[in-house]
Amino acid sequence: MIATLLAALALLIWIYLAAARGGFWHAAERDGGGPFPKAWPAVIAVIPARNEADGVGRTVSSLLLQDYLGPFSIILVDDESSDGTAGAARLASAATGRADRLTILAGAPPPPGWTGKLWAMKQGIERADAAAPEFLFHTDADIVYEPDVLGRLVSQSLDQGLTLSSLMAKLRCESLPERALIPAFIFFFQMLYPFSWVSDRRRKTAAAAGGCMLVRRDALRAAGGIEAIRGAIIDDCALARVLKKQGPIRLALSERVASIRPYSTFGEIRRMVVRSAYAQLEYSPLLLAVAVAVLILVYVVPVLATIFGHGAIQIFGLLAWVTMAIVYLPTLGFYRLTPFWGPALPAIALVYTAFTLESAYQSLRGRGGLWKGRIQGR
Repeated sequence: MIATLLAALALLIWIYLAAARGGFWHAAERDGGGPFPKAWPAVIAVIPARNEADGVGRTVSSLLLQDYLGPFSIILVDDESSDGTAGAARLASAATGRADRLTILAGAPPPPGWTGKLWAMKQGIERADAAAPEFLFHTDADIVYEPDVLGRLVSQSLDQGLTLSSLMAKLRCESLPERALIPAFIFFFQMLYPFSWVSDRRRKTAAAAGGCMLVRRDALRAAGGIEAIRGAIIDDCALARVLKKQGPIRLALSERVASIRPYSTFGEIRRMVVRSAYAQLEYSPLLLAVAVAVLILVYVVPVLATIFGHGAIQIFGLLAWVTMAIVYLPTLGFYRLTPFWGPALPAIALVYTAFTLESAYQSLRGRGGLWKGRIQGR
């Protein structure tokens, strides 16, 4: 009886996810644009960079080569790098012939209560405030842009009155670990924060992708500035929450924005997830227990029911397993991967469950939020 109920419940959950969760699995929210404005507003990009020498040059180049028609410049905050990040950025800017648009600040150590990235962003924002741009463009130092991205973001933000417009950079998906785990990371993120709900002014759902965020500067000031989220590990979603209170926001997938950070091993992806997974659960053992139980119910029970069940149990399990494989297909298609990864989603979910448990363990031993030598979480 219990096995039948569990299998049926798993199937009902997948029916809900497929039919009533904002159509998240369609991966249909994509980058767009708006009509050309009469005048293009000033934009300043702020790049926090800590030990990013390998990729920061490509990021800076792609930004300086934007075909944006309004005033545009870059402030890069070198967050105590030890690998020549600032030098790599200078060389790249010189190669574009637009080095005068790049300002490099030597970042100070973060004070208590601040995460390193947000403290670096604050220093960049303070410098940008002197020029009073209408928009701040927050980007990571491992993101590259097609030349029309900034213009499309600005025109759409002006047309729709957005306080925040964010694009989910297309993560690298070349190595076996990347093909196995990266599309699922995007799938789970969309499930947690359906992009159509994020963009719906009537809903409270708020999220952003920190690699690419165009922010209206006056809205950020009205929300209390970056100080309002100074201790956040998942800073992009925290920023989205405070900005949605000021006005509409938008989040979409993009083929024009790409992350160049490689994840060549499973360990590199593990560290990325472990850094923030327990923070997503608000450092709560109860929420951790609930999350693990739900993951087992939703992903593991259908497989067990299919393999070991009989009659109704097996039918319910198989239908749930087939449903999850089908709804995973658009995300796999976005990453141009074979549909055969679909049935593997339960095993992939178990890997992420293990990462989440490790995140909690690291937090309990005082190493939460570890990133590039800094312990930032509780």
